[in-house]
Amino acid sequence: MTYHESSAQSATGRTTHAEMFFDPACPWAWMTSRWLMEAAQVRDLEITWSVMSLSVLNEGRDLDEGYREMLDRAWGPVRTIIAATADLPAAEANELRKKMYDAYGQRIHLDGRGSEDLDAITTEVVEELGLDASLAQAGGSEEHDEALRASHQRAIDLVGDDVGTPVVSVEDVAFFGPVVTPAPKGEAAGKLWDGCLLVAATPGFYEIKRTRSVGPDFS
Repeated sequence: MTYHESSAQSATGRTTHAEMFFDPACPWAWMTSRWLMEAAQVRDLEITWSVMSLSVLNEGRDLDEGYREMLDRAWGPVRTIIAATADLPAAEANELRKKMYDAYGQRIHLDGRGSEDLDAITTEVVEELGLDASLAQAGGSEEHDEALRASHQRAIDLVGDDVGTPVVSVEDVAFFGPVVTPAPKGEAAGKLWDGCLLVAATPGFYEIKRTRSVGPDFS
């Protein structure tokens, strides 16, 4: 798929299929997800929502104590989402992953609760969505770790292991990011989508980056 094909998709009626890999604990992934939702309003874009894990990504790495403690807690949400969707048909699983992501993100990011009480947040998410109450304990179990690691590895195989979440895959193109704040809205979101596809589909292109000077703006 080329940039020009993407830009012309509204005229041709061809839907672009994208997949975003997220960890609910990552604020930058949350920003990217909100941007993708905006882009889907102005581009013919269908999104699949999939899980990757900062906890898996950083296994065995030498990290500062505070970040390591956060990663220890961050197993909970991704394990719970994988467990909740394990036996569902693909479309239902995708819908539930998105609902769970939204419910986690509301609490972690928009309500400013962060990662300190992820066990309590998980219980609230399970209750809000009417899921089996036993899923509130899934975060402490390794039962579904094989599936979690497989989902995570699919993302890493697309972009390499020197990046994190989010990962966005679009047919035969994939990239980390974009890292952006605040999330663009309306046609600005669509233009960023077009630009991401343009640079990512350029043979030999790897990176555009500058130092972040602000934190995530969830407004």
